[in-house]
Amino acid sequence: MTDIEIGRAKRARRAYSFDDIAIVPSRRTRDPEEVSTDWQIDAYRFSMPILAAPMDSVMSPTTAIAFGKHGGLGVLNLEGIWTRYSDPQPLLEEVSGLRGAEATRKLQELYAEPIKAELITERLRQIREAGVTVAGSLSPQRTKEFAKVVVDAGVDMFVIRGTTVSAEHVSSQAEPLNLKEFIYELDVPVIVGGCATHQAALHLMRTGAAGVLVGFGGGSAHTTRTVLGVAVPMASAVADVAAARRDYLDESGGRYVHVIADGSIGKSGDIAKAIACGADAVMVGSPFARATDAPGRGFHWGAEAHHAELPRGQRVEFEQVGTFEEILFGPSHVADGTMNLVGALRRAMATTGYTELKEFQRIEVVAQA
Repeated sequence: MTDIEIGRAKRARRAYSFDDIAIVPSRRTRDPEEVSTDWQIDAYRFSMPILAAPMDSVMSPTTAIAFGKHGGLGVLNLEGIWTRYSDPQPLLEEVSGLRGAEATRKLQELYAEPIKAELITERLRQIREAGVTVAGSLSPQRTKEFAKVVVDAGVDMFVIRGTTVSAEHVSSQAEPLNLKEFIYELDVPVIVGGCATHQAALHLMRTGAAGVLVGFGGGSAHTTRTVLGVAVPMASAVADVAAARRDYLDESGGRYVHVIADGSIGKSGDIAKAIACGADAVMVGSPFARATDAPGRGFHWGAEAHHAELPRGQRVEFEQVGTFEEILFGPSHVADGTMNLVGALRRAMATTGYTELKEFQRIEVVAQA
């Protein structure tokens, strides 16, 4: 990647977002029916490489179950409204009627309620009893406090997700989470992130994680770039972390860590581009907030939106376009890439002649001027 000169004292790499690149057709095409979108991580196999993001506007226990039955992995936010209140439905209705700064203040108020260990257990039990893969997410700050509760509740996949997560957090105020020791002691696979550079990803892979989330500041509900000035374009970030996966594969003697793009996945084409850049799977939030059966009722927000001191996210309103099933599998009633996500991925692979996701990672891409 070529360096460019910002000024005499600063040089920078040129980086690319998904909007800056395009997938190049190959010499052959295939029928979409012959394409497989199967994805496996650890012992768990899914019929599509899509995880639903642990955001309260998208994932409730009910939608996590439905998403699992559709063949994906729904990740429940274990620090969210579902583990703070026994019946959050009236609160969600109240929030949907608020606007602007009023909504931010109300979210800050709602999320000041303490997390209840018994509700974590109850929500995960509900998902497990439905017979789907159980995945729950905690931030690095809460992982030590609630990890035992989560594991004892029977989680299959543990997600440690933050705006940015490092294998080495330095603090003079508190003992930081030692990811390597923590993951080694767990009996369940761990997905950890986000990260956006080759070096940070390599360090996370060395902790023993089964998967690494790639992304920082790029989601539709994030204002991290505006508030903190920190962001990395996703196409470059995914490609860098995919290179770290290759290097770690050699370093570890064959241990494969999955790369999961987590950010700037707003349309079906972004899913295809993420995999073309080297991702094994994607974590999706905003497209599912458009579902008529999503808990956010057309609104979408993440943990950054209700930070008590420095909100770095916003509650976004979307037009609802269809059910979860229609957004995943169609039929599509719109032409903007917000519906039939799996069907679009199949057709992108078929159009370029690939039948497996691992093969599709090798497709040629071009940077658009």
